[in-house]
Amino acid sequence: MHSFEAMGNQSPITRFQAVIYSVFLTVFLLVLTVCDSEPNGSRRDAADEVGAKQVACDPDNGGLNLPEGFCAPVVADNLGFVRHLTVNDNGDIYLALRHHRLNLGGIMALRDTIGDGKVDLIERFGEVPGIAINVRRGYLYFGTDNAVLRYDLQDGALVPTEPPELIVGGFPEQSIHSAKSFAFGNAGWMYVDIGAPSNACQQKDRGSGSPGLDPCPLLARQGGIWRFRADQIGQTQEKDGYRYASGIRYAVAIAWNPVSQSLYVVQHGRDELNQLWPGFYTVQQGAELPSEEFLLVEKDSVFSWPYCYYDQIKRQRVLAPEYGGDGRAVGRCSQYPDPIIAFPGHYGPNDLMFYTGDQFPEHYRDGAFIAFHGSYNRAPLEQAGYQVVFVPFDGALPVGEWELFADGFAGGKRIDNPEDAEYRPTGLAQGPDGSMYISDSVQGRIWRVLYRGQ
Repeated sequence: MHSFEAMGNQSPITRFQAVIYSVFLTVFLLVLTVCDSEPNGSRRDAADEVGAKQVACDPDNGGLNLPEGFCAPVVADNLGFVRHLTVNDNGDIYLALRHHRLNLGGIMALRDTIGDGKVDLIERFGEVPGIAINVRRGYLYFGTDNAVLRYDLQDGALVPTEPPELIVGGFPEQSIHSAKSFAFGNAGWMYVDIGAPSNACQQKDRGSGSPGLDPCPLLARQGGIWRFRADQIGQTQEKDGYRYASGIRYAVAIAWNPVSQSLYVVQHGRDELNQLWPGFYTVQQGAELPSEEFLLVEKDSVFSWPYCYYDQIKRQRVLAPEYGGDGRAVGRCSQYPDPIIAFPGHYGPNDLMFYTGDQFPEHYRDGAFIAFHGSYNRAPLEQAGYQVVFVPFDGALPVGEWELFADGFAGGKRIDNPEDAEYRPTGLAQGPDGSMYISDSVQGRIWRVLYRGQ
């Protein structure tokens, strides 16, 4: 890890804060100290406060199509293999970097030092690939393929000066669905998704006609959500983890809803129904099924992977062909809970964010935004997804239908191969002013969505 010094001399500001606040407003707008009682215990930069009002949106919103009243500037571009992102209370942006095949990774830190809405300071640290990243109480948490780490962001520093601490490790070694996404709940808990390294737990993974293992042995330590202490160093899955939920194939989109005080994920559904079981599924059915499932995850929840999947067209859970299904039979699947929303198949849900700000209109408050990375296995049909959607909520459950919020990522053309998409949304984060940041994994572009009114 590289060592960097924090920008600026913060001590004089701290000593004379009261005088500066009351007399010299212009200085106050440059630096504002945030007390330790705030969620991140970090320093808020007044340049971010000013920038939220003065920043100019791009004429074309950086290529995005947004609802009326919304606009977006591109705050940074060409950053590389960006995955999830988080925004600190002072407006600093942190990006997880990951390219699995090339083994490229690390963390990128971005700062807008003058408040014009454009990043002008970029630092990079760490080398391990990861997908999940979040700030909590002055620490930067980072989910790699094998661990969750945290860095100490000392007194509002852009980058840490010390190596990371291991919060939890000891996960099974796997090369498929290995990313460790996480969410912070109440009472100091952290929830980590441990993906199943399999399509449908077959005797021969992705083997045509190969039956499923019953019971599926992967569910003992994978294919679910495990709970850990967010502030305890040196935990391992087997010693310190609690299996909070099982039967979830892979859920990099995971978030805690502070209104309902509950956990949610959007699961990546299984693949290759037509390729592996052509006697039961047409090409079109293989492209459209199964649903990407939005799940309310409660303690000791048991969901249906790999035994069943949700058919959003039939609006019911049906038995997987590996376990005796034919696309119609329900069998044991009636015992499993339905999703709270069933999205189209193969959209690739990559991030989930509950909106808690007050910049967006009332309609969006306490609702859920989901970033769909886009499909890769709908051939010969056109690939789909590549959008950010919104789900209105009332308490713990959605109300009404899901809505398209942002598209245009793919470039307004037919996508037959995901590599043809100009951008693919992969991460969502809420800024301190209530704006929403979106990251792209193709070119490394970051948008900041603002509401400017009708």
